[in-house]
Amino acid sequence: MVAEGPRDIDGRGLDAAAASDRGRVDLPEPERSPVWQLARRLLLALGILVATVALVWFDRDGYNDNGDPTNTVSLVDAIYYTTVTLSTTGYGDIAPASQTARLVNAFVITPLRIAFLVLLIGTTLEVLASQGREALRVLRWRKRMGQHVVVIGYGTKGRSAVDVLVGNGLPRESVVVVDASQHAREDAHDDGFAVVIGDATRREVLRRARVADADQVIITTDRDDSNVLATLTVRQLNPDAKIVAAVREHENVPLIRQSGADSVITSSDAVGRLLGLSTLSPTLGTVMEDLLTRGEGLEVAERDLLVAEVGKPPQSLPDQVIAVVRDENVYRYFDPVVTRLARGDRLIVVRPAQERPWAPRPGTHGETSADEPD
Repeated sequence: MVAEGPRDIDGRGLDAAAASDRGRVDLPEPERSPVWQLARRLLLALGILVATVALVWFDRDGYNDNGDPTNTVSLVDAIYYTTVTLSTTGYGDIAPASQTARLVNAFVITPLRIAFLVLLIGTTLEVLASQGREALRVLRWRKRMGQHVVVIGYGTKGRSAVDVLVGNGLPRESVVVVDASQHAREDAHDDGFAVVIGDATRREVLRRARVADADQVIITTDRDDSNVLATLTVRQLNPDAKIVAAVREHENVPLIRQSGADSVITSSDAVGRLLGLSTLSPTLGTVMEDLLTRGEGLEVAERDLLVAEVGKPPQSLPDQVIAVVRDENVYRYFDPVVTRLARGDRLIVVRPAQERPWAPRPGTHGETSADEPD
């Protein structure tokens, strides 16, 4: 999806801002209030200033004031000495004379001076440090990546797809979002996902997302032509990845399948069918919506066949079996080919999203599956 973000704070145009960010990896960070950061720095600087004034004032007998005939150091002199010392100005009119005062200056006030200077130039140092930290975080992220999921396009469909994956146990660190939209980037960060900024039809952008090492790729941009081109590029970079793509128009399904997609979902047709079912039968529409909603009511799931279920007909199992996967082929539960279940079969079932005492969920209690060795 090629989307244009707003003009940035430096006044650059949309194209310039997008070009500078293209392909950049952007990892989520916890939000910190700028006001709190500024207030914290000011409080720290004020604390250093007050602490140093107190040190000088309590040890005032150890200092000489060359500009005062009585050679005494007042509170005002302590404040004056502290400010010129911490700012490294050092006029020399007030100086430590006793050994105690000199030791305090060497081992206490000098570190306080360094801390004070760091706070004064903290903005510059923080920018440099944050850039270094970000580079280190990206480097560590790249080392951890592998067998991850790349989501191209973080709109409504992309967010829903990721929500299902995370809800079924996929770690958030294993999801990488690719999108050029500023709004999508912010949404992905709020959800805790790493973002690669840029056009997913470009090889360099996909390489930064480590598509070549990805286990699965979900393509959900708002344009079918972008989906086709992104699918072609992903398939060339990773011949083994499972690619699931969404298209808006049914007529584009054969094209995106030829481009290398393993599964294609027609979003407009799916929504239209659900609307039609709800119109003909509101209760049927409610059930279909329930099946598509994660975490409550009913869910559609795929699970292994258990040892105790080998040789039984699909209709006799506790789960409501609707299809059987055998040798990579999908058979309806009533197909004569799957009259009796065999080792290696996988079941597509309808079951409670959350297990109930009266509705157990086979395959979730450590049972031995039929494809495991006895």
